[in-house]
Amino acid sequence: MRSIIAAAALMWAGTATGQQVQLAIAADEDLTEALRAASLTVEAANDPDAARRDIVAAAQADYQRLLATLYEAGHFGPTISIELDGVEAAALPVVGRDEGLDVVRIEVVAGPQFLFGATEIAPVPRGTELPERFASGAPAGTEPIRQAAVTAIEAWRARGHAKAEIAAEQITARHPAERLDARLSVAPGPRLRYGPVFVDGADDVREGRISRIADLRQGRIFDPDEVREAARRLQRTGAFSSVAITEAEEIGPSETLPMTIRVAERLPRRFGVGAEIASEEGLGLTAFWLHRNLTGFADSFRVDGEIEGIGGRTSGEDYSLSFAYNRPATFNPETDLFVNGGVESLDQPNFSSDRAYIETGARRIVSDEFRYSYGIGYDYSETTDALGTREFSNLSFPLAATYDRRDDPLNPRDGYYVEAGLEPFYGFRTSGTGTIFEADLRGYQGFGEGRRTVVAARLQLGSVIGPDIDEVPGETLYFSGGGGTVRGQEFQSLGVETAGGDTIGGRSFLGLSTELRRDVTGNIGVVGFFDYGRISEDSGFSDGRDHTGAGLGLRYDTGIGPIRLDVGFPVSGPEDDGGAAVYIGIGQAF
Repeated sequence: MRSIIAAAALMWAGTATGQQVQLAIAADEDLTEALRAASLTVEAANDPDAARRDIVAAAQADYQRLLATLYEAGHFGPTISIELDGVEAAALPVVGRDEGLDVVRIEVVAGPQFLFGATEIAPVPRGTELPERFASGAPAGTEPIRQAAVTAIEAWRARGHAKAEIAAEQITARHPAERLDARLSVAPGPRLRYGPVFVDGADDVREGRISRIADLRQGRIFDPDEVREAARRLQRTGAFSSVAITEAEEIGPSETLPMTIRVAERLPRRFGVGAEIASEEGLGLTAFWLHRNLTGFADSFRVDGEIEGIGGRTSGEDYSLSFAYNRPATFNPETDLFVNGGVESLDQPNFSSDRAYIETGARRIVSDEFRYSYGIGYDYSETTDALGTREFSNLSFPLAATYDRRDDPLNPRDGYYVEAGLEPFYGFRTSGTGTIFEADLRGYQGFGEGRRTVVAARLQLGSVIGPDIDEVPGETLYFSGGGGTVRGQEFQSLGVETAGGDTIGGRSFLGLSTELRRDVTGNIGVVGFFDYGRISEDSGFSDGRDHTGAGLGLRYDTGIGPIRLDVGFPVSGPEDDGGAAVYIGIGQAF
């Protein structure tokens, strides 16, 4: 006797007459929902525009769809009946009568869930770990069999056997024992080497350059991870909107495998603008222009312009114009050439400076998370502060590394970010000689459903080691206060006091920021924050002065990053005036 565990009846107006859909499914709740979702008949019958032939065609296709769903769940002895007005759908012609249907009935008896009996797949490379679900005594189903097949094939491909495939399979359902035996035979095929590499879709980027960046050198053993990394390198250049690397269907001469790189190029030029405003610092405007493929080598050239301090209460206006050139895969496929430079004029609360600089070097991209760079640079500046007007000329050798494990760089909810730099420099004129060390560490931890609550923390460190404080340009020394350090305190209000009562920058900086972020609705969130800053005259963070600030903020998620509104108040410090400061920008504070 059939046991109906789940049954449902649904009424709707059909194309010709009223119709009734009946579902009688002997299965657990999850399987019932899976069968309902897989059924084309239910979907077609609920469509008021569906004709009779549409429902008949859907019903006839449902036998295989429902059977596949049952096999997926390990039920290998089911019965399926789909009746349209009392006639089994399999017996009906798709074309013919045009009148509507009165009753659509789907009845499924899932039967027992089978367990795996014998499970075999061979040959597989030594050390291959097959899925735990593909084992004798485990619940049977087609998904574990597929996973085992994919695991074996990928293991052979990782060893250069690009054409590995399942040569034979023997699947036997032993109904009295309710067991499923699965035996798969794998044909690894020959170990292949890369053959000729063809490029398709390149218009402005040179084909030779694309091959150079991909670096799938002919004669090297095929490696699927290497192919994926080649595609990522090409995508990372920014010159392409899509990249696909495909293998030839047929093996080439001498057991080689021809490859094809298909690319779609982006529009080469792009520009953008941005703005940020704070009650103390004033309005800041930025703009950039970018060429993604300057010379046909997938090399990028970007020009940035910036004006800050418009209408600011604590300082004058700052101007800067800079450029950045990047040529990918110059020294090797993972190492780019970069050239950066620019000019700037700063009118800060405690110093003014005119500066020009240029830097060139190599940037190695080890992975999507980790990269480092090294190079050589020169900068010249004329600085005026409480110590007078001085000229500085420095030759530097910067080293920098970044490790980024954030889940979303624009609005992180989990992970961490580490950036550190070491810059030895040799000074001319009034410049000293020494080393600059800087680090920026950020961590994020989300809690609750959807990680709607996030605790974020940031530690900033900076130190100038070696020269005396009067041998360091004002733009290199450290100040605290304002949007990038301690919100609520006046911009660059904390520094080192001279004997005459003036303020100059310190040789070391320690900053700590914490935020508690909470989503209120799908787009709106609130933030509470506390910031700490410490400036020291020496390079070891001792004998310094510190201050703190705290406040609340709002976030509106735009999908490409949140719009930020923060209101900060000074909590403690030598320059505590008790006022509030407002900060508006795009993106989280850190």
